[in-house]
Amino acid sequence: MLRPLILALALLPAAATNRPPPADPLTATIHTEDADRFATLFAKTKSKLTAAQLKREYLDKGSFGIGVFTPGRIVDADTLARAIAANPTRYAQAIKTCLPAAKAATADLRAIYLGLHGALPDVKLPQVYIVFGANTSGGTAKPGAQVLGLEVLCRMSPTPEKLRQTLRHFFAHETVHSFQQDAGMTLARDPLLTAILVEGAADFIAQLVTGEEPDAARAAWATPREAELWRQMQADIALTRMLTDKDDPEEGSPEAKAYARWIGNYSTPPAGWPPELGYWMGLRIWQRYYAAAPDKHAALRAMLAVRDPRAILAAGPYKRR
Repeated sequence: MLRPLILALALLPAAATNRPPPADPLTATIHTEDADRFATLFAKTKSKLTAAQLKREYLDKGSFGIGVFTPGRIVDADTLARAIAANPTRYAQAIKTCLPAAKAATADLRAIYLGLHGALPDVKLPQVYIVFGANTSGGTAKPGAQVLGLEVLCRMSPTPEKLRQTLRHFFAHETVHSFQQDAGMTLARDPLLTAILVEGAADFIAQLVTGEEPDAARAAWATPREAELWRQMQADIALTRMLTDKDDPEEGSPEAKAYARWIGNYSTPPAGWPPELGYWMGLRIWQRYYAAAPDKHAALRAMLAVRDPRAILAAGPYKRR
């Protein structure tokens, strides 16, 4: 089904009334209160957490970050309890190895936030929350918050060194998504192209402020194939152009396959392809757009709003050298 793929990327509703204050890049901290409370409960119960315990001691006492992460990712206490019971070792490892490493990442967060503030001085920096979820998501964003699911990030990056690099990318990438939501970004029209540009913008700005390729292996695979990838992407964009977030094509239909070829396939990429190749294609479009833009600050602001996806695509086309 295409609709779940779209909704997996859909930007969350407007900020709630309890939105936290913006972070100051000089004093920004990583909120681990939820993760600490989860770790205490996990140890006390010897990993045998019940849904009732999780609801009472973890979710009901949760921060703004838990409120953001629960609806589409944790879902509810029953879902979380099942995820923990299915793989308690994963949570134990995240508590032992990755939670201390996440707490040590404050300097990286502040450096990245200083870079984002320099590039986009008028935007509000979100607070950062580390939580434990239902093993479904490494992170999401909402105006005022970026929330990172530690058990998933620890699975992706199981050593402190690898986790540090991953967190640096997420601190930048997910923050850009919070900026996009503040700018009123939606995926309602031309969904595949817009999703590619939204994720590509987050990767472009993350690369700008960290100086690091978001996914070096993916870039190495894609760069020599860019011409053929460009042709396939254009065909898939044309096929999905008239879809909206209200559409729900049949699973396996040409439209669903076209969308899933590029976005929302972290665990199920096309055969022989790296996952989430739409991120890289969007990054490449924005690299060319930015290089040609006389006003670099205006180009960055365009990445937050994506008001005219077709014009952006036309301004940043691939040209064979």
